[in-house]
Amino acid sequence: MTTFTFNDVGLASSWAALTTRPLAELAIGNQPLRQHQCEVLNTANSQSSSSSAGHAYVVTSSAWLEPDDVFAFMAQPEAGRLLAADGSVMIARAGATGEDVVAGRSFLINHPWDLILANERFLAKKQNYTRAADFHSSLYVDGRLQVGKGTKILPGVVIEGDVVIGEDCKIGPNCYIRGATSIGNRCHVGQSVELKNSILMDGTNVGHLSYVGDSVLGQKVNLGAGTVTSNLRHDGKNHRSLVGDALVDTGRRKFGAILGDGVHTGINTSLYPGRKIGPGATTRPGAIVERDIHS
Repeated sequence: MTTFTFNDVGLASSWAALTTRPLAELAIGNQPLRQHQCEVLNTANSQSSSSSAGHAYVVTSSAWLEPDDVFAFMAQPEAGRLLAADGSVMIARAGATGEDVVAGRSFLINHPWDLILANERFLAKKQNYTRAADFHSSLYVDGRLQVGKGTKILPGVVIEGDVVIGEDCKIGPNCYIRGATSIGNRCHVGQSVELKNSILMDGTNVGHLSYVGDSVLGQKVNLGAGTVTSNLRHDGKNHRSLVGDALVDTGRRKFGAILGDGVHTGINTSLYPGRKIGPGATTRPGAIVERDIHS
């Protein structure tokens, strides 16, 4: 019998800027990370059952697993470990002493901004986009859209790209959602709001006159009218984000902000690229966020 055990690893201090919830529970494409991992592992195991049967695997809890990488690893019965490009262990096969396999596209979700890449990857490969709610006839979609039950889409909404919207949300009127964007359950995205390539977790409100690009917003965030994230450096280089005392290269040319669970911004708040606001923190009207704000 094949078994999978998840090894919880210590996460970078940057995670404190988003949430205290376990990483396995965080939604990517409105689906918990652990569910993504189990689906990939079980599918790869069934496809390579002759070589993987009876083995015990230890899976790093922060691993984003791509199906081709996991299948290639499991299909080699003597392979000991599946490694990320930087040499970090993502999966270890108990008792195996063979050579390691280096993944092509799988990676570790080390920081909150890595969720954006995982969301992009998942929505790009997702096959079934279903619409379980009614929407106004003026809705314009150039891409793929999933809508959960109980969600209302009001007039003037434009959607481009791969977008997943959860249950009991209110979207519109007159908003623009593009890129690979996931909106959780019970969210509100309203008048003259633009969302681009971002993740909004459950219960978050971006009511009106705001721009959120290449960002992650935790649960029950509320953005005051006119809140704007900047996501591009003038020199076009990758964004760096402060983790502890060091600036870490995010690997992203476009990166907005990380707003933790329960963050509230005052009206007309402006955020420099790559800034983090910790859970429960607030800004005053007209604030310019030049540095991270801790809880």
